[in-house]
Amino acid sequence: MAIDIAETATTVPVLDTAEAALAAADAVATELAARSAEYERAGTSLEPQLRLVAEAGLLSVPVPAAHGGPGLPASIQIEVLRRLSRGDGSVGQLLLAHFVISQAISGLPIDQQPAPRIYGDILAGGQLGNATAERGTASALDRRTTVTRRADGTWELNGVKYYATGTLGARWIAVAALVADKPGETATMFVRPDQDGVTLDLEKWSAFGQRGTRSGEVRLERVVVEDDLVIEEGPAPDPVDGPPTVLGAYDQALHAAIDIGIARAALEDGAQFVSTRTRPWKEALDAGIDRADEEPHIVRRFGELTARLWALEALLARGAALVDEGQAAEELSRDAAAQASLTVAAAKALAQEFGVEIAGGIFELTGTAGTDGEVNLDRHWRNVRTHSLHDPARWKYVHLGNHTLRGTRPPRLGLVL
Repeated sequence: MAIDIAETATTVPVLDTAEAALAAADAVATELAARSAEYERAGTSLEPQLRLVAEAGLLSVPVPAAHGGPGLPASIQIEVLRRLSRGDGSVGQLLLAHFVISQAISGLPIDQQPAPRIYGDILAGGQLGNATAERGTASALDRRTTVTRRADGTWELNGVKYYATGTLGARWIAVAALVADKPGETATMFVRPDQDGVTLDLEKWSAFGQRGTRSGEVRLERVVVEDDLVIEEGPAPDPVDGPPTVLGAYDQALHAAIDIGIARAALEDGAQFVSTRTRPWKEALDAGIDRADEEPHIVRRFGELTARLWALEALLARGAALVDEGQAAEELSRDAAAQASLTVAAAKALAQEFGVEIAGGIFELTGTAGTDGEVNLDRHWRNVRTHSLHDPARWKYVHLGNHTLRGTRPPRLGLVL
C-alpha cells in the first residue's frame, strides 16, 4: 500500500538544518527500537514505521534546496540512515533506495521531469522504492527487463524484478531496464505500485534476516509509462574512463551505515542484557564479584567490541566527508572520486566483518539466556549478516590492495564501488 500523499501533505515538516534532521532521526529511532524485537518476531508489517519516518520529515532530507528541500549534505543523509538503522535495521534498508534515487535524479536540470514531480511527492511524504536487480542473470548487475517506446510517445515496460527493497510503502518505484531498440542502452523509469500491470509479491522474501524489508518480487507486464517519467541513460559508462562520480560511494556509504547502525544496536542491547539479566560465573562469585557486568573478562570483551564499533563509525564518517567534498567540488577529479570510493569501501568491508562479530559476540557475554526467542537478540546478527552480503567485501580488499601497491584507481561500477 502506498502512502496517501493527500493525508500527509499539510503535516510533513522540512528539516532544514543538520541539527533538526539528526534530532528527528534520533526521536524516530528510539520509537522504532522500542518494539523492533516484537515486530520482527511476529512478522508485523513495517508500513506504520515507514509512515512515522515520513511524517517526521526525514524522507525529504535528500531533496535539493532548488526543489524546496533542505539541501543537506550527503554526510547528514548517511548519518540519518545510520541512526534509523540503529532503531530498526529493516526500516533503514527499506529507505536506502529512497535516498539513492533521490540523489541520483538531483543531477537533472531543475525543470526536467521527472525530478520536479518526484521531489514534490517526497516533500509531501512520498517514499521511493527500488526494482533494479533480477534473478537468473549472469551477474547481479545484468538486466533482462525491457522498455519499448510506443507510437503514442509513451513506453511499455516488461520484466520481473527481485530484491525490490523499499517497494513496501512506496509512492513510486524506480525501475531499471534495457531500451529494447537500442542495444546496450539503459533507462530508469518511475511507476506506481498500484498501476495496471504492476504486481507486487513481496512475501516471496524468505531470508533469515532483514525479514521486515519484504524485498520480494515485482512483476511488470505491459506497464505503460509516461514519457516524462523515463530517464534514458545511454550506454553504461566505461569502468575505467567513464566520468568520475561519488554517487557509488554515497550508495555504499548508506549500505555501510545500515550495518554499522545494526552493530550499535546489538552492542547496546547486549550491554543492557548483561547489566540486568546475566548471572556472574561461579569463579567470579568466589572472587567477590557479584555482577556479570563487573567480571573483568566481560568488561574487556565489551571494550574490544566497542573499539571495533567506534572504528567503523569513524571510518564511515571520513568516507561520508569525502563524498561531501566530491559533491561540492566545481570539477570532481578522478583521484578525489577514487579516494571517496576507497575510503567508503574500507568502511563497508570492515562493517561486514566487525558488524557480524559484534552482533554475534554479545552472546559470549549474555550467556544462554540471551538466546531466548522472546528477547530476540539474535535478530541483530541475522539482520547484519543478511544485509552485509549485498556485495562482496573480498573485491573491495582487492581494490584497496591494488591502490596501495600501484596507485590503481577502483573501477566505476555503478553503485557497487
